Amino acid sequence: MSEFVTETPEIEPKTVIRKRPRPKKEPTPVKGFRLDLFDWIPGLKKFVRLRSFQFLVILPNLFVFHILFIAGIFGTPVGNKNIMIVFIWILWWFILIAVMVPFASRIWCAICPMPFFGDWLQRRALIKVRSGKTKGIKNKMFGRNLRWPKRFSNIWLQNITFLTMCTFSAHLVTRPIVTVGVLGSMVLLATVLALIYRMRTFCNYICPVSGFLSLYAMTATVELRSKDTDVCLKCKTKGCRTGSEDGWACPWFVYMGKLDRNNYCSLCMECMKSCPNDNIALNLRPFASDTQIRGYDEAWKGFIMLALAMAYSIILLGPSGTIKDWANVAETHAWGGFAIYTLILWSVALVIVPGIFYGCILLTRRLAKATHIPMKEVFLGYSYLLVPLGLLAWIAFSVPLLFVNGSYIISVVSDPLGWGWDIFGTADFPWTPLWPEYLVFPQIALLLIGLFYALNHSYQIGERLFGSSEAALKGSIPMGVFSVGITLAFLKFFTG
Repeated sequence: MSEFVTETPEIEPKTVIRKRPRPKKEPTPVKGFRLDLFDWIPGLKKFVRLRSFQFLVILPNLFVFHILFIAGIFGTPVGNKNIMIVFIWILWWFILIAVMVPFASRIWCAICPMPFFGDWLQRRALIKVRSGKTKGIKNKMFGRNLRWPKRFSNIWLQNITFLTMCTFSAHLVTRPIVTVGVLGSMVLLATVLALIYRMRTFCNYICPVSGFLSLYAMTATVELRSKDTDVCLKCKTKGCRTGSEDGWACPWFVYMGKLDRNNYCSLCMECMKSCPNDNIALNLRPFASDTQIRGYDEAWKGFIMLALAMAYSIILLGPSGTIKDWANVAETHAWGGFAIYTLILWSVALVIVPGIFYGCILLTRRLAKATHIPMKEVFLGYSYLLVPLGLLAWIAFSVPLLFVNGSYIISVVSDPLGWGWDIFGTADFPWTPLWPEYLVFPQIALLLIGLFYALNHSYQIGERLFGSSEAALKGSIPMGVFSVGITLAFLKFFTG
C-alpha cells in the first residue's frame, strides 16, 4: 500500500494520506481436481503433435461445409427440406452449445473451416512449418501482418455483430440463401483480413460465434494449461507464442505461462509442437472452473446472450403469433412491428438487463459494507453469474429444437437438396417429434443446474471480493434474487 506522510520539523506528523493500490490482474485460482488427458488417453499426445493434426481435423469439416453451401445455393428454398438449414441450425447448434462448449471448450475453433483459406494465404502451407522472422514471431508469414487497432482489441465488435445477426434470425434459420450469404461473408472477411492483419484477427475480434464461445468456454470441463508456470517463465524461446521451426506461433497470441482461462484458446495445439519443454497439459477439471470476467465487453456478452435466449424462447417456442410475425418481417412485411421488436430486443440486451444487474450490485456493495471497493471490480466479479445461467438456459432452449425437429435430419440426408432424391431410403421419413410433452422436465433440470452454479459461485465471488464469509453471504442476497428471477423467467417461457 502506498503511503505519503506530510510533516514539518516543528509539528508531529498528522496527515497520513493512503491510496488504495490499483488491483492487480491476479490469475484465476485453481480449484478442484486436474487430470492430464495426455497421460490417460493413449496416443492422444502423439496425435495432436502431428504436423498434420489441424489439417486432418479441418478437412472433413471443410468437405461438409462445401456440401452445405451447394445445397444452400442450388437446393430447395424450403428450410426443413434443405440440408444446410437442418444440419446447421438444428444438429450443429445443439452439438455446439450442449456438447462441445461444456465438455470440450473451444474445440469447434480447432476444426472450424472459416479461417482455413486465410491461414493458407498467410502461411502458404497446409501442413509444414515455415521458419523465419516476421514482425516478432519466428515463422515466415505472408501478407501485410499489421497489428489490429488497439481500441478494437476486445469483443465489442463480436457483441454487436452477433446481436445484429440474431435480430434477423427468423430469416437466417429458415432461408438457405440467407445462411449462405452470412456464412459466405464470414469466410470472405476472414480471408481478406488474413492478408492484411496478423494471425487470426477475424477469429479474435470479429467472428460473432467466437464471442459467445469465449464466454461459455469458461465452464468447460477441459483446459489447456502449462504443467508448471515457472518452467514457462524461465523459457527463453517462448515458442508457444512466437513459434519455432516445429510449430506455428499461436494464432491467438496466447502465452502459456499466463494462460489461466479458456476464453481465448482455440485448442489448435500448435503450442504442443513449438513448446521445447513438454510443459503443456490437457486437463480434465470440474465444470465452471474459470470464474473471472475481465472486461465490460465480456460482461455485456453475458447480458446479450441471456437476452437472446429469452427472445428466442418467446419467438420460437412461445404461443405469441404477433411477436413471431414481427420477427419474421421478410415474410409478413410488418416493418413497424419489426422496428418495435428490434428496439425491445436491443434495449433488453444492452440496457434493461444490465440496468437491473447494476442495481443489484449497488445493493450488494451496501449490504456487504464494501462501498470502498470500486464498482467496476464488484460489477465484473459478479457478472460471472451470467455464464452458468446463460449457458444452461441456451441448452434448455436447444433441447426441444433437436427432439422436436430432429427427424428432419433423417429425411434430408437422403434428399439433401430437396430435389426428390432418396439416397438412403429415408427421404419420406415423416416429421416425428420425440416426447414433446416431457421435454419441459429436462429443461427445468437444466435451469436448476444453472441456478445452482450461479448461487454457489455468488458466495465464492463474494468471499474473493470482500474477504469475509459474512459479507459474502449478505452480498449474495441481491445476486441470488437476480439469479432466481432470471431462472423463474425462463421457467415461465418454457412451461407457459
